[in-house]
Amino acid sequence: MSEPIRLARPDVGEAELAAVAEVVATGMLTMGPKVGELECALAGACGTADAVAVSSGTAALHLAMMALGIGPGDEVIVPAYTFPATANAVELCGGKAVIVDVDPDTFNLDIGLVAAALTQQTRAVIPVHLFGRPVPWEELKGVVPDDVALVEDAAGALGARYRGTLCGSLGIMGCLSFHPRKIVTTGEGGAVTTSDPELADAIRRFRHHGIVTSGDYDIPEPGLNYRMPDLLCAIGIPQVARLDELLAARERVAGWYTERLEHLVLTPRAADGDRHGWQAYVVQLDRRDEALTALRAEGIEVQIGTYALHHLGAYREQGPFPGADRAFARALALPFATAMTEADCDRVAEALARFV
Repeated sequence: MSEPIRLARPDVGEAELAAVAEVVATGMLTMGPKVGELECALAGACGTADAVAVSSGTAALHLAMMALGIGPGDEVIVPAYTFPATANAVELCGGKAVIVDVDPDTFNLDIGLVAAALTQQTRAVIPVHLFGRPVPWEELKGVVPDDVALVEDAAGALGARYRGTLCGSLGIMGCLSFHPRKIVTTGEGGAVTTSDPELADAIRRFRHHGIVTSGDYDIPEPGLNYRMPDLLCAIGIPQVARLDELLAARERVAGWYTERLEHLVLTPRAADGDRHGWQAYVVQLDRRDEALTALRAEGIEVQIGTYALHHLGAYREQGPFPGADRAFARALALPFATAMTEADCDRVAEALARFV
C-alpha cells in the first residue's frame, strides 16, 4: 500500500527547534520577551500598528468581542458556513450571533444578504476570509454602517491580500490562528491585530485576567488567562519570518492541484486583484461523501470543509441557509502542505476523478 498522504503537515524544522531550546535554556517559559518579539513580527506581517498574541484563534475572537463590549442585547452578524468559534465567541459574551448565508461558490458572506440582517441592535460583523480567500471588503463596507465594527476572522488568511491590502488590517481588528493547519503555526495560538491602541490595551488586559499593570494594580473588569507562552511564541517567530516563502510554496501546490482538477470539480481561487492565503485547498463535488470515504480508505487524508452552523444544536433555530447547505454538502478539503510533490497531487487527483 502506498504511504499515507496526510491532510496537513506543518513546515517546522531546525530553526523552530533552536528557538524552543533557547527559551528552555532561559527558564522563562511564559510572560517573557518572546511574546513581544512575535507580536512585532505579526504586526509587520499584517500592516497594523499592533498585534496581541493569545492562546488560540478562538481566544482572539472572544477577546475581540470583549474589547468591543459585546453583551446581552447586542447582535453580531456571522456567516452561516464557518468554524463554530466565529459564532461561539459572540454567544460566550452574552450577545446573539445573527447568521447570514454565504455564496456557495466562494464560501464567503453573501454581501447582498448582510444589509437585510442589520438592525438597531447590530454592533459588529465578523466576515471570515474562509480558507484564505479574501472577503470582498469594499462591497461589505458599502452596506455596513460606520458605527458597526468590522472584525476580520482572518484565521486562515495570514499573508492574503484584498486588492493589495493585507488581511488582518482591513477591519478594526483581525483575528489570527496558528493551529497546525494554518500557514504559520505555533501548535496552538492566535493573535489579534489592530491599529487602535485602546483596543490593543483592552485585549492585553483581558488576556491576563483583566489586570491593569500600570498605576494602581487593579482588575476593573474580570478577564481570562488567554496568554500565549514564550515556548510557543518562539516557534512562531521563525515561521513569520518565512511567511512569504511558506505562502509561495502553498501557491505552488495549489497550482498543481488546479491544473489537474479545474476541469473536473469546482476549485478554489481568489477574486481578480486579490491574493489567496491558501490555508486549505477545498474543492466542491456532488459525490463528496463517497469521495471522502474512498480516499481515506486509500490512505489519502481528506476532510469536510467546515461547518454549516445551523446544523449544530446551538444554532439550529436559525435558517434556512441554502448557500451554506450546498457548501457543507459538497466541500472537500484535500491534503495540503508545503512539502507536497507533484506526484502527491497526481495521486490525489486520480483518486478524486473517479467520483466526478
